Amino acid sequence: MDSLAYTDLWYKGREGFLDGSIFNEDYLRRLIDKDDATEQHFVTYFSDHLRIKLRSRLRSSQMIDDVKQETFRRLFEKIRTPRAIHQPDRLPALVNAVCNNVLFEGFRAQHKYQGTGHEAAERADHSWDPDLALVDEARKKMVREMLAELTEKDRRLLQARFLEDRDKDEICQEFGVDQDYLRVLLHRAKNRAREIALKKLGAGQA
Repeated sequence: MDSLAYTDLWYKGREGFLDGSIFNEDYLRRLIDKDDATEQHFVTYFSDHLRIKLRSRLRSSQMIDDVKQETFRRLFEKIRTPRAIHQPDRLPALVNAVCNNVLFEGFRAQHKYQGTGHEAAERADHSWDPDLALVDEARKKMVREMLAELTEKDRRLLQARFLEDRDKDEICQEFGVDQDYLRVLLHRAKNRAREIALKKLGAGQA
């Protein structure tokens, strides 16, 4: 079977996944308006399905989580693109398609850059981890300046998780979210923080 062919079987065979009745115009509008409760429902509703889908194709829980978060990031970006979605009941199909794209790009990149085991180990040892970068002492001044430009919610999330190193369960309780949605919020906040950091670096080099 083709590396992605199984996804159509998964998409058609999972009980409840094709139920588009809850995805109506009002639901879509609330997603576009960044309603927290609706976003959390969307993430929770699809997280288990995505986890099942990815578990048979990816080697580690970290890789599964990375693909999930990138899938949700692209989904929210597309959902908030004007006139990008005309049929809200097709949201389940969109989730499936976006996840397929992320998987395909990952497989293609892995094949392109696949080298010897020694080279792969060197890349892993020297890769930049955004989580570690956020707490690196040498970067704390820039991080604080960057945090000041984020929304209050994003700032509180990143401070709690990466600067104060608080427990995830404690953060979930404070923000009233589950761990799946917390991962999405942190992933999104880190991307926004990264964009601000890159702009600052660019301005400093100009």
